[in-house]
Amino acid sequence: MFFNPTVIQIGSHSFGLIDVIEIAAAALFLFLLIITILAWRAQSGRRAERRDAQTLKAELEYRMAELHGMLGQFSDQTQSNQVHLQRALDERLDAVGHRVGQGLADQSQRTTDQLGQLNERLAVIDAAQNNLQTLSHEMLSLKDILANKQTRGAFGQGRMEAIIADGLHSKAYEFQATLSNGTRPDCLISLPDSRLKLVIDAKFPLEAYNDMREAVDDVSRLEAIQRLKSDVQKHVKDISEKYLIGGETHETAIMFVPSESVYVELNERFEDVIQRAHRSRIILASPNVLMLLIQTMQAIVRDAAMREQAGVIQAEVVKLLEDVNRMNERVTKLRSHFTQTSSDLDLLSTSTDKIIRRANKIESLELDEVQAVAPRPKLVK
Repeated sequence: MFFNPTVIQIGSHSFGLIDVIEIAAAALFLFLLIITILAWRAQSGRRAERRDAQTLKAELEYRMAELHGMLGQFSDQTQSNQVHLQRALDERLDAVGHRVGQGLADQSQRTTDQLGQLNERLAVIDAAQNNLQTLSHEMLSLKDILANKQTRGAFGQGRMEAIIADGLHSKAYEFQATLSNGTRPDCLISLPDSRLKLVIDAKFPLEAYNDMREAVDDVSRLEAIQRLKSDVQKHVKDISEKYLIGGETHETAIMFVPSESVYVELNERFEDVIQRAHRSRIILASPNVLMLLIQTMQAIVRDAAMREQAGVIQAEVVKLLEDVNRMNERVTKLRSHFTQTSSDLDLLSTSTDKIIRRANKIESLELDEVQAVAPRPKLVK
C-alpha cells in the first residue's frame, strides 16, 4: 500500500499526492492531444498555424511551468506534511513506549511484592509443616511409650512425680521407698499428725484399653473390654495386697491413671470396676484429681504446721497486745497534753479578742463626743 497524504481539500473531497499527479498527467495528455490535433490541422496553412502553434506552444510552456511550480509546491508541502506526521508518530510511539515501560515496571514491582508475600507464606507453611512433622514424631514416640509396659510405667511415674513435686514440700513425700514387706510403691506421702504413709501407684494397665480403642469389630471390642476389667481388678488386688499394711500405710491407696480420657472412659463405662476398687479401698485418680488431692494435703499440712506453731503464735500475740496497751497509754498522755494546750490557747484567744475589741472601741470614738466631755472656756468682758 502506497503512502498518499492529502494535499488539496476542495469541499468534502480530498485529493492526495497521487491523485494530483494523475490529474496532472491527464492534463498533460490532453494538451499533447490538442497539439497533435492542431498540428494535423496546420498542414493546410503552415504559416498561420505555425504562429498559432508557437503561441500555443508558449502558452503550453507557460502552463507546463505553472504545473511544474504547482507540482513543486505539492512536493514540498507533502514532504513537510510527511516530516510533521513522522514527528507526531515518533512522539506517539515514545509516549506509548513510556507508558508500556511504566506499566511493565509497575507490574514487575507488584509481581515482586506478591512473590515476596508468597515466599513469606510458604515459609510459614514450611514452619507449620515442620511443627506438624515434629508433633507427629512426638505422637509416634508417645504411642511407642504407651505401647511398651516399662516405658508406659515410666511415663505415668514421671507425670505423677511432677504433680507431687510441684504441690508438696520435699520432706512430705518419697519416691520408690521400701516398705517393711520389701515392696516398693511409686510414692509414699507423709500424713500430718500421723505416722501412716499414703501409697500412690502409677503402673496403670493400658494394653487392654488400647486394644479396645483399636478394635475393628464387636467381638474384638468385647474381648478387650473383658480383659480391661480383669486387668484393672487384678491391679487393684495387687495394690491392696502389697501396699496396704496395717500400722504402716494408710488404709486407702491411690491408683494413678496418667490420662484424663482413660479416667473418663473408666467412670462412664466401667462403673462396676470403680465400685469394686472403692470397696477394696483403692481410689482411681486422674492427673487433675491427683492435683486436687495434693492441694488438699498441702492445706492440711499447712494447718498442722500452724497448730504446731500455735504456742509461739500465742506468745507473740500476747507481746503484741502488751505493745498495743503501752502505746494506748502513751497516746492517752499525749492527748491530755494536747487538751491542756488547747485550753490555754482558748484562754489566750479570749484575751486577744478583748484587747482587739477595746482598741476598736477607742478608734471609733468621734471628736465631738470628746469636745462634749471637755469644759468650755470662759469669755472675757
